[in-house]
Amino acid sequence: MSRAEVDDVRVVSGPREVRRIWTFGLFRSELGITFRRWRTLALLGVLAAVPILVGIAVKIETSDGSTLGGGGEGGGPAFIAQITNNGLFLVFTALAATLPFFLPMAVGVVAGDSIAGEASAGTLRYLLVAPAGRTRLLLVKYATTMTFCLVATLVVALSALAVGALLFPLGEVTTISGTRIGFGEGLLRALLIALVVAASLIGVAALGLFVSTLTSSGIAAMATTVGLLITIQILDQIPQLHAIHPYFFSHYWLSFADLMREPVYWDELVKNLGLQGLYAALFGSAAWARFGAKDITA
Repeated sequence: MSRAEVDDVRVVSGPREVRRIWTFGLFRSELGITFRRWRTLALLGVLAAVPILVGIAVKIETSDGSTLGGGGEGGGPAFIAQITNNGLFLVFTALAATLPFFLPMAVGVVAGDSIAGEASAGTLRYLLVAPAGRTRLLLVKYATTMTFCLVATLVVALSALAVGALLFPLGEVTTISGTRIGFGEGLLRALLIALVVAASLIGVAALGLFVSTLTSSGIAAMATTVGLLITIQILDQIPQLHAIHPYFFSHYWLSFADLMREPVYWDELVKNLGLQGLYAALFGSAAWARFGAKDITA
């Protein structure tokens, strides 16, 4: 259902059926519009390029006879040292490299433009003429942003998997704990890690949606969201603020590395997902309250 078709919805099975059809149609329309934009394609292209650059850099370094450092705690260093032995580790390294900045920046851009972009383009008031109302429209916008989170994460993972298979051998996976698991189980863990990384962005999506309801300028909303992300990342690195670090939504992002331990460490993974849910509820409620009182005629 396109923007032009919103007003053509007819009652065929009662008001509930119409609202259901309208909501699904709008969601499908939002997905189509979001993923057809050159900006979205450019963001996905940049995300897909990161694993390629990392893989080529590792290949060049190892072909020169150099050895990669690593083995530390967390995501990147512990994974990057294993890439030459198993290309599957490029998936974990690429996700660790993109999660602190590239992935949340891309999500912030899409979320920040979700409501403010419609307002600046003058299409917001026409969308709200349809029977779904503001709450359903806000939920559709958030669902579209969350779909982008999943697609963006899978783009990074699939690009890394393809590059890793082309440049490095594949086989049994050595976990961070030193045990070995089969390649099939390694692939399943890679998929689970990608899903956890996508879920780690739901707080960012809710924050961007809230910021988007505060302004009628898409550019201002995107810039503000990205600026807040950078600020929180900086604050999370200041030792003097260690007491409040666990409350920053970025603090447990790299906990996905615990899925590559044997047995899996669940403590920080659960804390991360719980914190993301808390941020989603907080900023989602704030976005709903703000959007419900927003003057769309201005």
